[in-house]
Amino acid sequence: MEYEIVIGLEIHAELKTRTKMFCNCRNEFGAKPNTLVCPVCLAMPGALPAMNRTAVEYAIRAGLAMNCSISSFTKMDRKNYFYPDLPRAYQISQYDRPLCYDGYVDIDVNGQYKRIGIERIHLEEDAGKLIHDACVTGSLVDYNRCGVPLIEIVSRPDISSPEEARIFLETIKTILEYVEVSDCKMQEGSLRADVNLSVRKPGDPLGTRTEMKNINSLHAVQRAAQAEADRQAAIISDGGSIIQETRRWDDSRGESYSMRNKEEALDYRFFPEPDLVPVVIDQELIDEIRKSLPELPTSRKDRYINDFGIPWYDAQLITQSRPLAEMFETAVGVCGNPKLVSNWIMTDIMRRINENKDFLSVSSLDGKKLGRVLILLDKGDITPNSAKEVLDILALEGGDPDAIIEKRGLKVQRDENLIAKAVGEVLDQNPQAVADYRSGKEKAFGFLMGRIMAALKGRSDPAQVREMLIQHLNKQ
Repeated sequence: MEYEIVIGLEIHAELKTRTKMFCNCRNEFGAKPNTLVCPVCLAMPGALPAMNRTAVEYAIRAGLAMNCSISSFTKMDRKNYFYPDLPRAYQISQYDRPLCYDGYVDIDVNGQYKRIGIERIHLEEDAGKLIHDACVTGSLVDYNRCGVPLIEIVSRPDISSPEEARIFLETIKTILEYVEVSDCKMQEGSLRADVNLSVRKPGDPLGTRTEMKNINSLHAVQRAAQAEADRQAAIISDGGSIIQETRRWDDSRGESYSMRNKEEALDYRFFPEPDLVPVVIDQELIDEIRKSLPELPTSRKDRYINDFGIPWYDAQLITQSRPLAEMFETAVGVCGNPKLVSNWIMTDIMRRINENKDFLSVSSLDGKKLGRVLILLDKGDITPNSAKEVLDILALEGGDPDAIIEKRGLKVQRDENLIAKAVGEVLDQNPQAVADYRSGKEKAFGFLMGRIMAALKGRSDPAQVREMLIQHLNKQ
């Protein structure tokens, strides 16, 4: 029997503020354990929290980017539970007055948009990190992360497949990176997702859901959702029932295991945080933040497809990264040929990014220089091989494209005497290939072209070389 899958995601994103949520400790990844702590984030008696204004503004920025309404009045609450990585024995979070609510994002599923509702986005602090070391009896706790500002993005249960769950998380990640509120480095834990999932027979009410916690990769979310859907479907098909529980996903084994029964909100005994005053958000601040938002990926992708005429796949990939999209637009503005720029970004630039994910941030190559190189290529002043060579130099050393081409002698060689000499020498050196071509073996022509272009160091116009080679072969 086929079952419908119903999924909602809870996404935790660390905000890239300079300091923590309620104290002046640096918000920084990778420091020595327990060096970025103070009496406030360690919950020492008498140490009181103070709200980080930038964290509030970043949360509003994320909410507006996801089409949320912004609360004019919001407050923090205590979420009470005990765990070794939580020194207060409660987390400062938000309960009934979230900062952002009632939003949506449109996800692109194979070229078709689907709208996924956002129930709420609320602020909270992160917990510390438990370290399980086989050399130590028990576990260690690093409190550097304790108090780092988080937003929790809670979707509505509008996701109906594991693939959609991955695409939704990827869309949220891209939006957060575009509006520059989180670095979304999943390998460092700054973006994590909880998967809430149930299955049901078509037309039935919602089934009992389970939650899988702290999944930290895009594809792991899809794998975890598929495995859990299969597990629940098998239990129901065998006449069993689903237990409402929290499970942990083991990606290396491709399976989940039960952690505990799922808590309800009442279990956390929420009440207003007495050490922090409520926050009033005025419309002027909201309008100011809204005006500062960049063009978002969905709008940008549609514009690239409709105005620039580039393929959907190219537009989808280019707009997943704001720096890459800005390189594309700048290069198009310089050379005026969107399809040429798109082709080179999808091949040459993406190759460089795949070799070094930080390429765009560390390289000296920018959109203006790429556009200039492509102008010269489009005019026939340089060959594709020379263009790649120039881009290599620009990426590593910087400089001016025209100066590099001049210094390296990379301009297309159009001297007919020089080309004729190279053609003649190659034909003299390869009589068998000449004979093969004349006997009808077309591959021999490609072989001769390759040898001639190599002799000319790839710096002549292939069309001109081809024409001259045909002339020489027809003469002899």
